Amino acid sequence: MRYTSLGSGSEGNALVVEAREGLSVTRVMIDCGFGLREVERRLLGRGIEPSSLNGILVTHEHGDHIGGVFRLARRHGIPVHLTTGTRAAVAARIPEGMTAVCCDSHTAFAIGGLRVQPFPVPHDAREPVQYVLDDGQWRLGVLTDLGEGTPHVHRTLSGCDALVLECNHCPDMLARSDYPVSLKYRIAGRYGHLSNAAAADILRVMDRSRLKFLHAAHLSKKNNVPELARSALAPILGWQPQEIGVADQDTGFDWVTLSQ
Repeated sequence: MRYTSLGSGSEGNALVVEAREGLSVTRVMIDCGFGLREVERRLLGRGIEPSSLNGILVTHEHGDHIGGVFRLARRHGIPVHLTTGTRAAVAARIPEGMTAVCCDSHTAFAIGGLRVQPFPVPHDAREPVQYVLDDGQWRLGVLTDLGEGTPHVHRTLSGCDALVLECNHCPDMLARSDYPVSLKYRIAGRYGHLSNAAAADILRVMDRSRLKFLHAAHLSKKNNVPELARSALAPILGWQPQEIGVADQDTGFDWVTLSQ
């Protein structure tokens, strides 16, 4: 099992997970906030033919996560999986005849060789979820776009071998920014985005006994820097800051392989 980020941030998000069993390969994308040509370019840069994707998992309806989903899915015949609430929020944008499958936010389902576990999160969207994916041996947790951790989030992420974790902002940098006051409150609120400290709190509470890889994601270009995110997370794990990866806006991060 392996995974790669094509880019992460307020200008667009996409992550690809791949599982192999013998000659069988399953590839799914989580979100697509990039334009069609751009996401095709980024996919090919990772050696992925867009038409080889077996599904696109949508977390919620904000443009940096769903902006390119339907164009990519329509061109390459890729099924889209999203919650009932998210589908209702974007119903007018779903092309006629395209496969859009509603999933329950608490019920796991399979796409090829991957088991997909959605779980609800507090965020200012219609019915937002995040995902844990496993191939029967390895578990990858993806957690971006939420205002705070919850007991259910902690339980769902416990026992993951790898985690992509939102570290959106430094509260001091956000407070000093030129953002409107209303936007500052939204970002820092319970249904907004995780600060570095809030991400560290989630990491502290969850079962980390199997965790081998950690990437900070969805960093604000104006209100955070990788060094602050790494320094908040590293002490929880007893790792060196440079051992924690960062998914940036322009390049994401290269393939990470989970293996013995």
